[in-house]
Amino acid sequence: MGHLEHRDLNATRERLRDQVAHALRAALISGELRPGVVYSAPVLAEDFGISATPVREAMLDLAREGLVEPVRNKGFRVTEVNERDLDQYTEIRALIEIPMVGRITRSARRAELEALRPVAEEIVRAAREHDLIGYLEADRQFHLSLLALSGNERLVETVGDLRKRSRLYGLNALDERGELIPSAQEHLELLDLMLAGDAKGAEKCMAKHLGHVRSLWAKSEAAAKSAR
Repeated sequence: MGHLEHRDLNATRERLRDQVAHALRAALISGELRPGVVYSAPVLAEDFGISATPVREAMLDLAREGLVEPVRNKGFRVTEVNERDLDQYTEIRALIEIPMVGRITRSARRAELEALRPVAEEIVRAAREHDLIGYLEADRQFHLSLLALSGNERLVETVGDLRKRSRLYGLNALDERGELIPSAQEHLELLDLMLAGDAKGAEKCMAKHLGHVRSLWAKSEAAAKSAR
């Protein structure tokens, strides 16, 4: 294949599988690995500069998450996410995250919320500097760390799984147009509302944010289709 961005995967055998899976998720999100395309583990392994075994194991992990599907004697096909899937993922996240930010606003200590500010600022920085992977990593950390303040580990796992399944395609075009910056700034807006104790305002902000994210999904999916 020869086009997958090189990533440093020097690690012990125990960690290598997880690092490969993480790198592949990042490649899926950034659009380096495209939906509907079949990828061979040995070819991907050449791009990473490692053996095929940890890549194959990592791809099996992604298959269990629904991100790819095995193709007999060929490799793994990146699964496609349709509009109906995205609508359903958004609906489930809204049912969980909107009321939860209201509850957390009422229960969390100020120091716990303030600890999230550097992460929220990192999201904005990454969006402005066109650091797409950094943007997505900080966004994931912010949302899951915020939900962790509820004390419900299963809830955090559920939202984390939804985020993986609703990965974004064609974000490079959105990034070039600066369309990620408004979404990034909503994290700081949400945090300020929560620190002010405005639970209702925080719920409205989260609803707006999820709607904004859904519109970005629609745009990125349309961009990906037009590029095929």
